[in-house]
Amino acid sequence: MKIANEAITHNGRFHTDDVFSAALLKILNPQINIERKNSVPEGYSGLVFDLGDGRFDHHGSRRQFRDNGVQYASFGLLWKEYGSLLVSQKEAAVFDESFVQPLDQQDNNGGNNMLCRAITQANPKWDEDVDSDECFFRAVDMAKFILENEIKSMHSTEHAEQTVRKCLSQQQNGIVVLPKGMPWKAILIPSNAVYVIYPSPRGGYNAQAIPKAIDSQECKRPFPEEWRGERDKLSEITGIPGLTFCHVHGYLLGTETKEAAIEACCKSIK
Repeated sequence: MKIANEAITHNGRFHTDDVFSAALLKILNPQINIERKNSVPEGYSGLVFDLGDGRFDHHGSRRQFRDNGVQYASFGLLWKEYGSLLVSQKEAAVFDESFVQPLDQQDNNGGNNMLCRAITQANPKWDEDVDSDECFFRAVDMAKFILENEIKSMHSTEHAEQTVRKCLSQQQNGIVVLPKGMPWKAILIPSNAVYVIYPSPRGGYNAQAIPKAIDSQECKRPFPEEWRGERDKLSEITGIPGLTFCHVHGYLLGTETKEAAIEACCKSIK
């Protein structure tokens, strides 16, 4: 799908909607030239957003709503059209719900979204003699950095899902061992796995009890009560060398080696 090389949005005070819209377009087409004007010139053939009551405007008669009733703003309309060029349709839908919709809601209905506040604070202050367009494009660069990292994270999550599924297929006794720390909850929480083991960024290994649900802190099988909160005496209590700590709430265990982590999980299950 070809992205236009020219685009126009409104001038004057900017908001998160038009800033993130511009950032998205710059990711899609790094060569795009975006201008800010008071109106759309007659016969203009480029892409227009947040202005002019066109396809990517949300202020007039062509406004659109999601199935859940949340109105699209320009960023949402652009993400709906082009998001799947950058990530899978599944990830695009998840990102719309978690990231795009709150920004659209703020633009359409107001609110106190802190990301929106950070962006709008980049507008010129009343007592500053600075160019509004310069401020706008500085804000666009900030939004582009945020958006690029979100996209990178979505690609990373998709890659993680493949790895986690493979490791899940090799589980033993409900224990899944991962080669690195990575997002695993979406795959392992619905599964019959009860523990996941992965290298700790602090050295050694972590063994983690898997929650019962995404939004729950209750684990399928927390580590035993007598282990919780222990550090120096943990190996003595368990009879397993190389255990370094157990979280007071019983969901996380630290070990010196992968073998110690597996042994601890096996013992906890018994």
